[in-house]
Amino acid sequence: MLRANPHLIEINIRLWLNALRKKYSADLTLSAIPEDEWLELKHFGFDMVWLMGVWMPSPESGKIAKSDAKLLDEAKKIRPGAGIENIGPSPYAVFDYRLNPEFGFEGEIKALKEKLNSLGMKLLLDFVSNHTARDNPFIKECEGCFIKGTLQDYENHPDWFFETEIKGRKEYVAYGRDPNFPPWTDTAQINYFNPYTREKMRDMLMRLAEMCDGARCDMVMLTLNDIHENTWGWLLNKTGYPRPDEEFWSGAIKKVKEKFPEFVFIAEVYWGLEWRLQQIGFDYTYDKVTYDRLRYMGAEDVRGHLRAEKLYQKRSVRFIDNHDEIPSISAFGKEKAMAAAVIVSTIKGLRYFYEMQLKGVRRKIPIQLLDAELETDISVKKFYEKLLKIVDHPAFHGGEWNLLEVSRLYHNDETHRNILSWFWSQRRTLKIVAVNYSGSVSSGKINFSVKASGDSAVIFEELSDRFFSFKVQDIQDGIPMDKIPPYSAYIFDIEF
Repeated sequence: MLRANPHLIEINIRLWLNALRKKYSADLTLSAIPEDEWLELKHFGFDMVWLMGVWMPSPESGKIAKSDAKLLDEAKKIRPGAGIENIGPSPYAVFDYRLNPEFGFEGEIKALKEKLNSLGMKLLLDFVSNHTARDNPFIKECEGCFIKGTLQDYENHPDWFFETEIKGRKEYVAYGRDPNFPPWTDTAQINYFNPYTREKMRDMLMRLAEMCDGARCDMVMLTLNDIHENTWGWLLNKTGYPRPDEEFWSGAIKKVKEKFPEFVFIAEVYWGLEWRLQQIGFDYTYDKVTYDRLRYMGAEDVRGHLRAEKLYQKRSVRFIDNHDEIPSISAFGKEKAMAAAVIVSTIKGLRYFYEMQLKGVRRKIPIQLLDAELETDISVKKFYEKLLKIVDHPAFHGGEWNLLEVSRLYHNDETHRNILSWFWSQRRTLKIVAVNYSGSVSSGKINFSVKASGDSAVIFEELSDRFFSFKVQDIQDGIPMDKIPPYSAYIFDIEF
């Protein structure tokens, strides 16, 4: 059973396993990874380990990646002297949901799951719901399971389709596509309006549930009936596939949970569709709104989002880093990224960390890169080691969370609006978080009364390992935060 507000780490298995092979043995496989590596993750409070990119790779995707000059340029920035031999297939062009033989034999995934479970952690793997690799054998086994066009469609939109031969005939299969972006040219678009497709995809999810404890489901909103129809209806109508009455995910999640009730479904989702997917049955949904407000907006905008309904927040995936985004240390700036990390680590929801984030890696790593020489930042690494240990405390998981108001400390000083604050309470433990989420020195009073037995109160601040002493009369109607530096963060520990 997952604790509330669990912690998830995403690990790029290609890069991580290559690094471990240099450390231990060149023939190291998934299930033979020394237990100490997993114990370190457990030590820092991770409940779930998402191994990104374990599935059998697509040869065709590899060819496409190796011919991409921009990708090679990016690889050279990360690994000087890199050539096409350092570039491989995209993990999101899945050839088959079987373990990549470079990582071990098929049974090793289940063996790893059992090992992680014995250590109190869960194994999370990818499920790419919208598309497969364009050379996936399933395309020829089930023609109607993929969206296809005519020769005329192909000539009208040559960048939307690829030509292939199926049973001696030329066919024009659609690339997987987000309607707002160019298509993924190493993929084939799945047809979710075909009942047989849905049956086969449910079967794949059941197979996945037998191997691991949860699925991070890629670009889920693209498979919703209305989105699928808006993107592909012009083709589906011509080929006789009407819109189904039920969403694919409603039945699929129900079927999996009947046999595996604790299996965790996480949806990568955007466009304001998070609540809808929670209602359909997803345990957690990506919260890009918080990410965008932290990166591009200010404290007031973040505070507004944190007023959302608590159940919605509890099931939101909070993050400032992942394999798709520019590393937060570069995108936000170091101090702002650290402040943002404190925020997403201390609010309700699933707290999602990327392995590269914890090391302070500044460059975005292409998911097609097979090996890398990573430049890390030791100060960022130490910061996260401390933060992760602090927020592993039971109060941040089993306690009650409430947003706190911050009022003026000085007349005509509006900088209190820059300060975000909330608290967690559990039994005799109280954690108060305060963050100046701005580039200005700010002052404010946190509207929370701290009771003390004598004339003064001493409060311990965990990030700096400092004690703050206050006169009782100064904190009876709130905690003063006087001229605190830009992007400074505080986690006060109070026991009574």
